Amino acid sequence: MSKKAIPTLAWLIPLAPLAFAAAICLGEFQNSSFLFINGFTQQLPDTVWAWLTFLGNGWGIFALAFPLLLLAPRLLTAGIIAGAISAITSTALKNLFNLPRPAGLLEEGSFYRIGEPLLHKAFPSGHTLTAFAIASALYFVSSQNKRNFLLPLFLVAALVGISRSAVGAHWLTDVLGGAGFGIWCGMLGAVLAQYVPETQLKPKSIWSHFVALGGVAALYAHYTQIMDLELNLPLQYVSIAIVAITLIFFVKAQFNNSPSQSH
Repeated sequence: MSKKAIPTLAWLIPLAPLAFAAAICLGEFQNSSFLFINGFTQQLPDTVWAWLTFLGNGWGIFALAFPLLLLAPRLLTAGIIAGAISAITSTALKNLFNLPRPAGLLEEGSFYRIGEPLLHKAFPSGHTLTAFAIASALYFVSSQNKRNFLLPLFLVAALVGISRSAVGAHWLTDVLGGAGFGIWCGMLGAVLAQYVPETQLKPKSIWSHFVALGGVAALYAHYTQIMDLELNLPLQYVSIAIVAITLIFFVKAQFNNSPSQSH
């Protein structure tokens, strides 16, 4: 078995959160589970949950991971592919189910909400799906002897999911659905990323230049948009700095004849 192979049984892992989500729906615990998480998480400041939500925003996580363009380009490639698959999957499932969110069913004031009310297309949580897709992609594209160091990424992804209930945007079932489908998307991203030739991971390659253009787009997005919540503006400024600094080193690498490192 390849050191980067995905064990067959690993493909069954996403069935666990999906089954849990189904049990909550069938057991009619939808409202109670959401209200419990939404109330319990108020013990921490809004900023904590807003910043965790930022880690499930596609532009946000791309910017924070952007230095991997030079440090570990195959990992970033896996994340980008997984992110694209997760965006398609999230959109398709949201349109297919088109279920109401908490603000669309519960009375105003009956739960805590940060930001504007979101009413429709609840399942699955796109932020959770994205977070788990990226975590799964980075984990499975790495060699087995490095995977243990990446396990905390799944804890972060879980916290992103909890943040979606904390800010009043999603039911627990949406979060669990996002986790399940997100892991699958990440696995697919990891598999496909391994087909990218080593030569395309170097700074002077066409693929790397395409990713760099994505960094420029990220700069524009972070400068002109509010990523989910105004509380995230400080993180947006940090993201701008991270992308800008990485692009400076990327441009510098175009004039460097030494071989680049890839993972």
